[in-house]
Amino acid sequence: MAFYPDEGEIYKANEKKDGKNSDTLIFFVHFFGGHKKALRRHIEFVNELGYDAYAFNLRDELNEHYYVPYSEVSEKFGMKHAMADQIEEHLDLITGYKSIIVFAFSNIAGCAIEAMARRDISPFKALICDSGPGASFVQSSYRFLGEQFNVRFLPLRLLATPLFILSWSKAGHKDIPEDLKKFPNGFPVLSIRGWKDVLIKTDDIDQIFEPCKNINWTKLSLPEAQHLTGLKDCPNEYRSGVEDFLKNLSAD
Repeated sequence: MAFYPDEGEIYKANEKKDGKNSDTLIFFVHFFGGHKKALRRHIEFVNELGYDAYAFNLRDELNEHYYVPYSEVSEKFGMKHAMADQIEEHLDLITGYKSIIVFAFSNIAGCAIEAMARRDISPFKALICDSGPGASFVQSSYRFLGEQFNVRFLPLRLLATPLFILSWSKAGHKDIPEDLKKFPNGFPVLSIRGWKDVLIKTDDIDQIFEPCKNINWTKLSLPEAQHLTGLKDCPNEYRSGVEDFLKNLSAD
C-alpha cells in the first residue's frame, strides 16, 4: 500500500462506469484554510462517476513551518509559490494513471496552475476551478480577512491586507494568466462560479481566463451559489455541468 505525506489518500471508485475513466485520476487541491475532509461531497461525486480521486492536506498556515514561505523550485517568496511546490511534490507521487484532471478551489487554484505550468503537461487531461482564482487579489484578500478570519475592525483589516498579500506572492495573481499561456492549445478548463460569491467576483475570475486564447475554457455559472457552495446549494446544476464536461473529455 502506497504511503502519501500530508494525509494524502487515493479514493477508489467502486465501479468504473466508463472504461476510459479507469486510467484517469481526479487530483483535488482544497481551498485556503481548508482540509481534505471538506471535499467529501466532491470526492464521492466523482467516485460515483467512475473516477478515482486523490486528496491531501495543504500546508497553508503561517505557523512555524511557513513562517518564511519560500519556493525552492521557482526561488520566489510567498505561500502561493511554496504551496505550488507542495502540489508538485504530490503530483510526482502519483503513479499508475495515464492522465490526471486537476480539480482546485478558490484562489488556491492559482497554486495548482503554477505547479501544472512548471511540468510536462502531457499527463494532464483537464483543469476544473471552483470559485476562483480571481485577478483582483487585493480586493479578495480584504474580503477574505473580514469574512473568513472575522477581522471586522476596519483599521486592522486595512493593515492586515497588505501583510497577507506580501506573504502570499509579490505578483499577486498577475502571473496566473502567464502560467495558463504555457498550457497547450485547446487545453480544456471548466470554471465554476457562483453569482452570489462575495469573496471572488465572477468578473475577477473572467480576467484570469479571458486573456488566455490558447485554452478551451467553459463557464459553469450558478446563480444561487456563494463561495465554494455550488455542490451543496445547487447540486443538480453543479453535478450535470461537471459531468457533461467530463463526458466531453472522454469522447475526445
